[in-house]
Order: sequence, then C-alpha cells, then structure tokens
Amino acid sequence: MNTERIPSGVPGLDELIDGGIPRGFMVAVVGEPGTGKTAMSIQFIAKGLETGDKAVYVTTEESRESILRQAERFNIGLKPYIEEGRLVVVDALMGEYGDVWSLKELDVEELVSTVIEAKKYLGPGHARLVVDSMSAFWLDKPAMARKYSYHVKRVLSKWGFTMLVTSQYAVTTQLGFGFGIEHVADGVIRLRKSVVKGFLKRFLVIEKMRLTNHDQRVFEIEVVDGVGVRVNGPVKASRWDLALPPDVVARLIESGFDRLEYEG
Repeated sequence: MNTERIPSGVPGLDELIDGGIPRGFMVAVVGEPGTGKTAMSIQFIAKGLETGDKAVYVTTEESRESILRQAERFNIGLKPYIEEGRLVVVDALMGEYGDVWSLKELDVEELVSTVIEAKKYLGPGHARLVVDSMSAFWLDKPAMARKYSYHVKRVLSKWGFTMLVTSQYAVTTQLGFGFGIEHVADGVIRLRKSVVKGFLKRFLVIEKMRLTNHDQRVFEIEVVDGVGVRVNGPVKASRWDLALPPDVVARLIESGFDRLEYEG
C-alpha cells in the first residue's frame, strides 16, 4: 500500500525520507537551542501554504511577531496567508488580553482546544500544525511529557493535521525533555551542534520515521539567509557522535556507525 507523503520544505530532507513526511504523522524535531528547529518549523508551514494546505503555528518561546520576522529572513511572507484566513499563528508566549489566538497559560488542554478552534476557523481539509515547542508545556513536570504528547497526538490527529512539534533538551546535560515525545511521535529528527576545528557546525540524524525506509547516516546542515535550514552531505564519524545520548549512539551503531571512518 502506497503511503501519501507531503514535502517538508527543507532542501535535502525529503530525499532522506522516501520523498516526504507521511500525511497525518506527528514528527518530533528535537535538539539544543540554536540548532535550527524553528527555522525548519517555518519552512514546513510555508511549504504547506505554498501547496494549498492550511496551517496553524503555535509559538511558545517567541512572540508571533518574532516568528513573522524570522520567516521574512528566509524570504517567506506569512502575513498575507494570515490575512487570507489560511494561517493562524497562536502566540503562547505573550498571552495578550483580547487576542483570540493566544494562550493565557501553558496548559495542554488549552493548547488542544485553541488549535481545534483554529482548525474550525480555517475550514475543512488537510492542514499542517507546528507546536514550537512542546517541551514548554512540561518544563516543571518532565514526567508528564509522554502523557501530554500522547493526548495532543490522539486528539488533534482526528482533525486532519500533519504535525511537526519541537522539543528542547538541556545543553549542560544533553538529556532531553523530549524522551516522552520521542516514544509517541511517528518520526524523530534529532538536531545537534558542535564546534569542529574552530567552527560551529550543525548536524541532523533521522532516528525514526515509521512506514519509511529512511537514511540512517548523520548529515551536516546549515541555516542560510533567504533559504532556512538546508541539508548538506553526510559526515564521517567524529567526537561529537560520542556526546549523543546513549540510546541514539546505540541506534547509530546498529546502522553501521562503527564501520564509518573516524575523524577526530
């Protein structure tokens, strides 16, 4: 049975996942701050709007205006789609009084109900949803990550969404607020950054994508003005691989990591 796929909007990514993200999936993009999660989220939404989808973008760590300005940096104009009634940007950071598309509290039930109201406003048909980031909802109770993620997926998947949700993890510990969401999500894309020979480098590995024969190598990515995140070529094994969480390293070894040329 063929799986319907939708383009991610990220140059070089769809080739690694059999041509695109399976329609109706929840895909988690996890990683440290500054690895490109928000840029990928904007590109995902923009590609959907370009191809006729409707879209909801929930921002928890930046204001609505900040997201719109970042999109402009990548030559993506989101304001016309808002004016046309094809895009809703839910501001969960500012929570301004009287703003119908905002969250007053970082509460999962309020998130779900607001997204449903946004979908009703947008009308029937397939829509893309970004929640950037989901980890904001369980910062003070990380043990709830899996339960909250499951609730969001179970309820909102019935409303015709393909979802991309981001999750932070701590720079100091390299441990995730995303472990719960990683179990629930249909796909997991992990982003990393490291200083290599004096330069900041960013990397991507697809840990999981159900119904997909995905590439299991580590790829270098870059954030480019006028483009956003772009996936470049695969990289050789290096010291930064050893800094990944143990479960990720185990999966890399299974995929042939131990046979790669080591580059210190």
